[in-house]
Amino acid sequence: MSNEHRKISVKSASYDKKVYERELHRLQTELVTMQQWIQRTGGRLVVLFEGRDAAGKGSAIKRITEHLNPRVCRVVALPSPTERERSQWYFQRYVAHLPSAGEIVLFDRSWYNRAGVERVMGFCTDAEYERFLQQAPVFERLLVGDGILLRKYWFSVSDREQEARFRSRAADPVRRWKLSPMDLESINRWEDYSRAKDEMFARTDLPDVPWFTVESEDKKRSRVNVIAHLLSSVDYDRIAPDSIEVPERPAAAHYRRPPRAQFRAVPDHTAGLR
Repeated sequence: MSNEHRKISVKSASYDKKVYERELHRLQTELVTMQQWIQRTGGRLVVLFEGRDAAGKGSAIKRITEHLNPRVCRVVALPSPTERERSQWYFQRYVAHLPSAGEIVLFDRSWYNRAGVERVMGFCTDAEYERFLQQAPVFERLLVGDGILLRKYWFSVSDREQEARFRSRAADPVRRWKLSPMDLESINRWEDYSRAKDEMFARTDLPDVPWFTVESEDKKRSRVNVIAHLLSSVDYDRIAPDSIEVPERPAAAHYRRPPRAQFRAVPDHTAGLR
């Protein structure tokens, strides 16, 4: 029985915070090493993050990119397509965001929107949906055949945990923006999304472009697990970074800083805090 079944919600013992932070830092250091290898060798890495709303995709992406060079690693989270984009080949707007040599691209939701939200909410026709399921494996094999490293992750969370996270967001003024009417509607359409996900896996989980499921009842565990798996799936070499020598600052010569009173200073807000 699927861990996402309506009646099942098993949350593992809390992950020790110190263990989590220590391992996360080690893995993030390895991500920097992998980034250097991709940059030096001209590799191209694409990682897809899919899954239930509030399953932890965004926080995992945040931890992956936290210490990476944003000029090398970028996140793509596309809005709803424009009228012009709707008239294009479905994959066309995603192709524009694929990496060049030496780049990493993380898709926060991807072309699989068509197999998920578009299918469930009726935003595409049956013919468009079927065409997508036929073309997606071909498209992805073309990417892999051209040398792109493609990884696909599905973040799995139970219905009870998802609802708890929705309620937590609704009560938090700095995270309330994360809840959209589409997110809330996913509660009513839980089983529809389950069926759509099962069909998507049946048609697009192939040996050369497989799906990897990330159990995400515990976000800390899921972050560590997905980063560790991503690193293990890329056969990168350790490349020694260029040595950096910070020069001695030369003695001041003929420059004198203008008086501070000439500039508009930001008030010291912290001075009044207790």
